[in-house]
Amino acid sequence: MTIEELNTAAPEIVREKLTQCCGSHAWVEQMVRLRPFADRNALLSAAGAVWNSLQPEDWLEAFSHHPKIGAKSASKWSSDEQRGMQTASSETASTMHQLNLHYERKFGWIFIICANGKSANEMLASIQSRIRNDSATELSIAAREQSKITQLRLEKLLDE
Repeated sequence: MTIEELNTAAPEIVREKLTQCCGSHAWVEQMVRLRPFADRNALLSAAGAVWNSLQPEDWLEAFSHHPKIGAKSASKWSSDEQRGMQTASSETASTMHQLNLHYERKFGWIFIICANGKSANEMLASIQSRIRNDSATELSIAAREQSKITQLRLEKLLDE
């Protein structure tokens, strides 16, 4: 999808495409209203600004649209982004699964990391480190990771 197509497509089509990039309804609606975007950089800049203006409940809604690290996903983008887990040893995969469960019980949302280009061991080290955070710190980190994922997916959308 080009910037021109994003700017001129019917709102329902744009909503569908943007929801693939970020699952926050508030983010999607604000992005639809901000059209037209002058270029790719304007789109990416707006995406970050809108994300940073959202409330924690909007962030949590976006998190809920992701599969857990290591889980199978119907989304090609999620599968590609988590490619590092595909070669994980059974021990690493099992540990990641257990830590995902512990993380979700502790914080109330799934572990969010921009996994693109990361190995299974890097993702495992990240969850092991971040699980020690307090909720406010971790929510802030997870929100930054979601923003990275959104930016990456917007780039993929524009490259389709």
